Amino acid sequence: MSEGQKGMNLNSIHNIYFIGIGGIGMSALARYFVANKKNVAGYDKTQTEITNQLEEQNIIVHYEDDVNNIDKRYLNPETTLVVYTPAIPKNNKELTYFLNNSFQVLKRSQVLGLITNNKTCIAIAGTHGKTTTTSILGHLLKECNVEVTAFLGGISENYNSNLILEGNKVFVVEADEFDRSFLTLSPDFACITSIDADHLDIYGKAEDLEKSFIAFTKKLKPNGKLFVKKGLPIKGITYALEEDADYTATNIKIKKGVYMFDVKTPSQNIENLKFNLPGRHNLSNALIALAMAVEFGCSPYSLASALASYKGVKRRFTYQIKTEKLIFIDDYAHHPTEINAVYQAVGEMYPNRKALVIFQPHLYSRTRDFADEFAQSLSQFDTVLLLDIYPARELPIEGVTSQWLLSKINNINKKLILKSEIVSEIKKNNAQIILTLGAGDIGAEVKHIKQELDIAS
Repeated sequence: MSEGQKGMNLNSIHNIYFIGIGGIGMSALARYFVANKKNVAGYDKTQTEITNQLEEQNIIVHYEDDVNNIDKRYLNPETTLVVYTPAIPKNNKELTYFLNNSFQVLKRSQVLGLITNNKTCIAIAGTHGKTTTTSILGHLLKECNVEVTAFLGGISENYNSNLILEGNKVFVVEADEFDRSFLTLSPDFACITSIDADHLDIYGKAEDLEKSFIAFTKKLKPNGKLFVKKGLPIKGITYALEEDADYTATNIKIKKGVYMFDVKTPSQNIENLKFNLPGRHNLSNALIALAMAVEFGCSPYSLASALASYKGVKRRFTYQIKTEKLIFIDDYAHHPTEINAVYQAVGEMYPNRKALVIFQPHLYSRTRDFADEFAQSLSQFDTVLLLDIYPARELPIEGVTSQWLLSKINNINKKLILKSEIVSEIKKNNAQIILTLGAGDIGAEVKHIKQELDIAS
């Protein structure tokens, strides 16, 4: 537990103030505290569907960085906890005020550590697959009548929320490697889905990222269980698709867009499982969620029906249009490995159909660090439309532009476009599959694209 967490008793805190309350992880925490009878308010720079939903739950939200906008009850350091996201700039006026006036100020990850301390904590780590795996596991445990709370990094299609709230005995959380946040947790069960190089703006080198995952494994409670994807350089209970491991998915088939498979566990076989999400990366996420639920003590046959009812996470291979003539899929993919996974899923589900991808790069540093890998992954699609880089928390880096990335893409059907040109470019094309990919604000364009394509079809 970090210094900021020591001595903190959440029971004595009545008011929670969030800086960056509209973030997907932050808003899940806000909802949790409202459910636990705390007063909750916060700031975010942008009004979104998520902040609107929070306001509907009587959470006070404002959109201008100004201490004068904060309700006075949150300005008492003795009764208020301030939670912030690392995405908030260091010159944020409200954050500066709280830091300079003796408030308890913690990162989101530190608060998760406090909530899960002395509880059964199941933590999902890895550079890819965290949100989907957490969502699947939360759903499985809920359907198996476990008193579970799951904090999700996306909106579950089953619950239309980023929070599953069914009790306080077991907590399922995403263990985020960004800025080493996951080192604030002490889980009973943990898994690592992948350790691909990412966040090199934080870590500098891939080796340092790997070291942080090894440090995370040492945070496990005594007698805790660690699950790792087979092939990773860390020891634990292994899982794999169609290769020998402690948990193995076997007899994998696709029938009408649904995976049918069996699972070999250390003690038995679970047969005739169904899973509705496309892509072997998602099937791998389902396998590790199943493995953790089995080790937790859930009945394999209860798990089979629960898995079949799982619907997915918004912006994770989400179908917007699905007809004989046209498929439109939106996905959060923002790393070359994730783009490759989407391409694999499309090819497996829809062989011999032409695919057009609209991609918005996320972060200048990530674009710089993985330019060649991005170019290679995007070149696989029949047509590539590239948007400008979404900066998020970063300032521009000289020479790192979407035009530069475009020049590396080995595909004659490529073009740099504006958001306002997306629909017209799609309509000029004869692709039967349209994909919007990226972690920036490209998701905000999806509704308009869908409307226009629905009208056209």
